[in-house]
Amino acid sequence: MTLQWTAVALFLYIEIGILVILCLPFISAQRWQSIFKLNIWNKVARFWNKGFLTMIIILIVLFLDAVREVRKYSGAEHGKDAKLHPNMFDHLHMKLFRAQRNLYISGFSLFLWLVMRRVVTLINQLATAISTGTALQTQADSANEAAKKYMEDNEHLKQALEEGKGEKKTVEGSEVLKKEVTRLVEELATSKDALKKSHGEVEAMRKQVEGVTQEYDRLLQEHQKLQNLQQDAGDKKDQ
Repeated sequence: MTLQWTAVALFLYIEIGILVILCLPFISAQRWQSIFKLNIWNKVARFWNKGFLTMIIILIVLFLDAVREVRKYSGAEHGKDAKLHPNMFDHLHMKLFRAQRNLYISGFSLFLWLVMRRVVTLINQLATAISTGTALQTQADSANEAAKKYMEDNEHLKQALEEGKGEKKTVEGSEVLKKEVTRLVEELATSKDALKKSHGEVEAMRKQVEGVTQEYDRLLQEHQKLQNLQQDAGDKKDQ
């Protein structure tokens, strides 16, 4: 294996290792997001897009070169030459095997490079959605508790208005209590609207989290299929 294909194979192994680590179930998306926010990544971020595109171009060039090699050694002319010169048969098949190996290595490296970036993006989106959903849920719980408190205060004030306080009850006291009841009713209506809005936002974020989770699971399944294909290709090579 030449130096360039050794480097591509090493790059493929590194990609597989990183994806396996990213898929570990006991590391949460929020933990990964905190890791991605370290200062070292902020320094690398400005070079990330250029490096990503550069690596894609390199892998595409190597993939096309591998395709050319496969077509070259699969041609009918080489088959005729191999029949005329039996000693060339093994050499031709060795060249074809190497070309096919390089094709698989470069193709899987290119695909996993795109998958890895997509997985990192999904992890960040999932962590953001979880944080937003938690904040909205806390806000909704607080609004719900405030609404219950206002309802209890409203009931107490109504009972005070109906029962009165015997001889101490006055018209001025009743007016004050009525104003307080009106104010509490308005605050209760505002709290109910805020609670309803919060529940709607929580439900929307929950649906978004479910969509992100489904996309994440789909990428995991594709990654498992790729690992199975690579293992099958390795078994064929050993045979």
